[in-house]
Amino acid sequence: MSTTLTQATATSAPTRNAAHKVTFRRVLRSEWAKTWTLRSTWITLTVGLVLLVLFGLLSAANYAPAGTGHRHGSDASDAVAVALGGTDFAQLALGVLGVLIAAGEYSTGMIRSTLAAVPTRLPMLWSKALTFGAVALVVGSVGAVVSFLGGSGFLHGDAISLGIGSSGVLRSLLGAGVYLGLVGVLGVALGTLLRSIAGGIGALVAVLMLLGLLTDLLPTRWGNDISPYLPGNAGGSVFALHQASNTLSPAGGLAVFAGWVVLALAGAAWRLKKSDA
Repeated sequence: MSTTLTQATATSAPTRNAAHKVTFRRVLRSEWAKTWTLRSTWITLTVGLVLLVLFGLLSAANYAPAGTGHRHGSDASDAVAVALGGTDFAQLALGVLGVLIAAGEYSTGMIRSTLAAVPTRLPMLWSKALTFGAVALVVGSVGAVVSFLGGSGFLHGDAISLGIGSSGVLRSLLGAGVYLGLVGVLGVALGTLLRSIAGGIGALVAVLMLLGLLTDLLPTRWGNDISPYLPGNAGGSVFALHQASNTLSPAGGLAVFAGWVVLALAGAAWRLKKSDA
């Protein structure tokens, strides 16, 4: 009888181990569940969506061509630029949420349980980035399209009015979604790299906004050469309908901004592997 019991135990052990084997799919499902159980996720995503749509609608409702004397005059040359007027605010909301999703586990100590469940560590980072990047992509794309469709009714005249079927419009609107998705991934990377909510948010603001302002302190020639390749400026080129002077093409801007995000992810992966929680 003891021999039979031993054989049964030996047979069932591998089965139990296989049932609980850590796979990327299971880690991905775990991170998806953790993301949506946080109240901050729902609140911040709603704020980001509302800001993107609200500021787009306000920009369209108050639009007047520059030089008309209207107090809301604008230099925007197309309906897409007007509709995406809330992108700067939405990127902060989504980027900050990315930081919270990553750095929040370090502030609460939950990261120890996460790494105990995923001892190889890196699948956890890739899952967080993929999960939240996809969510931010959808929210950004939906917000951009809704803002454009809602604001189009306020814009009249051949110089500003465009339809969603006009050349390049849909590409620009979806480009805004791609940009905001990458901003979300950047937030996750900075939160994992710095392991601090305040530090991650500060770094996010500096990378997306302050670096561009600092180029104004450089000699004009240097500033013109460097400016297009800064994260915020390169990201803005992704969803621009028309290419302005000293800016990258949409494809070039996407490549450069994605490169910055990959660099941040590489730094986060390195620290995750080399440092204890």
